[in-house]
Amino acid sequence: MTAIDAGSAPTRQRVARRSGGRTLPVLTVLIVLIAVWYVGAVFMNWDRAIRQLDRVGEGWGVVELVEMTLTLDRPALPTPDQVAVELWNSTVGQPIDSPRSLVFHASVTMSSTLVGFVLGTLLGMLLAIGIVHVRTLDRSLMPWVIASQTIPILAIAPMIVVVLGNIGFTGVGPKSVISAYLCFFPVTIGMVKGLRSPEPMQLDLMRTYSATGRQVLTKLRWPASIPFLFPSLRIGISLALVGAIVGELPTGAQAGIGARLLLGSYYGQMTALWAALLIAAFLAIASIAVIGLVEALVRKSRGGHA
Repeated sequence: MTAIDAGSAPTRQRVARRSGGRTLPVLTVLIVLIAVWYVGAVFMNWDRAIRQLDRVGEGWGVVELVEMTLTLDRPALPTPDQVAVELWNSTVGQPIDSPRSLVFHASVTMSSTLVGFVLGTLLGMLLAIGIVHVRTLDRSLMPWVIASQTIPILAIAPMIVVVLGNIGFTGVGPKSVISAYLCFFPVTIGMVKGLRSPEPMQLDLMRTYSATGRQVLTKLRWPASIPFLFPSLRIGISLALVGAIVGELPTGAQAGIGARLLLGSYYGQMTALWAALLIAAFLAIASIAVIGLVEALVRKSRGGHA
């Protein structure tokens, strides 16, 4: 065994132990949640199951009642296996370009999410740079940035859609604006903290070398803000997805995760509604994972550990 192999073996063991230490708690919580879900489905569907069995008119007992609560065609709370079947039929069982496909609806929502995320990120960075370098903006703009998040998004989303629609800005545009509205705040706050993270001695050293404001920003403040940027981006992409879904609700959109949620709510298709919710959760997890991958690559390029 070479020295490299001897050194890498303990590393692999530590990685394996760390992965096992994370997997077991996650699986335990998942199993408990599924068990609670089934129990909740029994109680939520209890009355509907009784009415269904009464209509059948045959004798039934507790066992038949419990079975009926878990197999209703239109349950108040579908079981995990019912949602899994609906999820499979709505993704793999449908053409990608079909309006019945959740993949199609997810792509519509993600297009608005990504546009809003880019706009919100750029706006948040620009605001943070201005707040850090201009004292007037720090005193006047920062309170408004914080106050903007006290307004419920459900209240202003219809206003944004109507106003932008009157000037011919429809489709992806209004939903992207709503996504950007939710996304820019965590990026702004994170970047302000990151740009202000260099110590006074570091700033004094830059002044000693007669560095300009732009050089201080690019050589010191910006690199110091990177560890604060990516956590903000992970929060921002999640909020951008929420904004895109919320933006689809007041528009009466025919496509998108929000449209699927509306249809499921209107027609009592709870299984389809839950499948759409799971797709939205998957999109959020996948988006956060992509940002985590980018963060690991950036750290590696800067000489850190991935």
